[in-house]
Amino acid sequence: MFTLQFLQTIFPTYEGKLSNKQIQINEVTTDSRKKTTNSLFIPIIGDTFDGHDFIHQAIAQGAVAALWNRKVTIPDDIPETFIFFFVDDTVQALQAVAKAYLKKIDPIVIGITGSNGKTTTKDLIKAVLATKRKTHATKGNFNNHIGLPLTILQMETDTEIAVLEMGMNDFHEIESLTNIAQPDYAIITNIGESHIEHLGSREGIAKAKLEIRSGIQADGLLFIDGDEKLFDHLSKEPYVRTCGFQLANDAIITNIHLHEQKTTFKLNKEKYTIPLLGKHHAKNATFAILIAKELGYQYDEIQTGLMQLEHSQMRFEWILGKNNVSIINDAYNASPTSMRAAINVVKQIQGYKRKVVVLGDILELGSYSKSFHYSIAEEIDLPIQVVFTYGDHAEEIAKYVQKNKQAIHCEHFTSKEQVIESLNCYLEEETLLLFKASRGMKLEEIIEEIME
Repeated sequence: MFTLQFLQTIFPTYEGKLSNKQIQINEVTTDSRKKTTNSLFIPIIGDTFDGHDFIHQAIAQGAVAALWNRKVTIPDDIPETFIFFFVDDTVQALQAVAKAYLKKIDPIVIGITGSNGKTTTKDLIKAVLATKRKTHATKGNFNNHIGLPLTILQMETDTEIAVLEMGMNDFHEIESLTNIAQPDYAIITNIGESHIEHLGSREGIAKAKLEIRSGIQADGLLFIDGDEKLFDHLSKEPYVRTCGFQLANDAIITNIHLHEQKTTFKLNKEKYTIPLLGKHHAKNATFAILIAKELGYQYDEIQTGLMQLEHSQMRFEWILGKNNVSIINDAYNASPTSMRAAINVVKQIQGYKRKVVVLGDILELGSYSKSFHYSIAEEIDLPIQVVFTYGDHAEEIAKYVQKNKQAIHCEHFTSKEQVIESLNCYLEEETLLLFKASRGMKLEEIIEEIME
């Protein structure tokens, strides 16, 4: 990756025998338990732990240097060949190393934020761009103030394109991430209701997401959901490209059709197929198509890449359970927008005699929780025949459906064991099950019990 000399240019104050400045750092780690070779250890201080306490373990596992808070005493029994670079804050130091390493490798950087669809859009972009160029992308949920710099520092030195997901809970977080990444291209997938408890309103969420602009390169482009009214003031900006279903967009999505485990659509008269279900995924794919076109990819290359998608787990993941029951595992996370979209997709899927949705709480909605859960219930209709809810807030969905949708069988449960028991009679080949909730509800624990 880089040498100790490279680190010395960033952090000139150090302790230890720096006899060979050309010693290579092969990886960066914050986990002292991980076996490494010639690694740089960065101890993170959390609410209940201090990574500095595990320096001996990090050295035993292969670390040769560390970024070290200058206020923390170095233990006496550390080998003198081990190098400590002194910093004021190890998280900020981690970010500084990532920014310097990104500049050293100099890939094309694509930054992605949004309330929903960030990960799917990231996966689609990687699938397309990797058909021609060495592409590195965020794994899992490594998209915050620690995860993003670690993602950057996992890049191989011949990386040509970096696709970086940016998450947030509050104001100024996207601003920090975008100024580390300094993207050539930035994407805001949409504005939903996630984190409205902290940000106060959808207008507040839009303001927080738009912080991504502060890090964009001077000649960079911003791609946005042109159907979002909160973005109307941006549509004529020369650095902005819009996409969506409305005719005023630069890229217009039409002719959307759902087939078995795939969606077809037209984008400015070109027909595309994606191995995902739903019109919202057509929009996610559109961001990938537009980025690829900016980078000189041809239609056939883009379509091939879209169909090579490696979709992240628990994000509309289609799997088979007991008795060949079809399961859509969309349990990684949820917002009102994404839950409504998932329900609508299930309503449109053909070929099943029975459709069952299992819905859990959508968290972090604060005082908006009741009204947003009601909005989910309003979306539920035939051909969904069965609704199971689990969790304190999701009970509002059950109350509404039981009162207003008598044709639908609806039950609320207070334990996962109850849900599992009640699902048993629906585990058959002609049934489709959807699982959707916020991450904290861990609905995958139910899914595990109904798998073969």
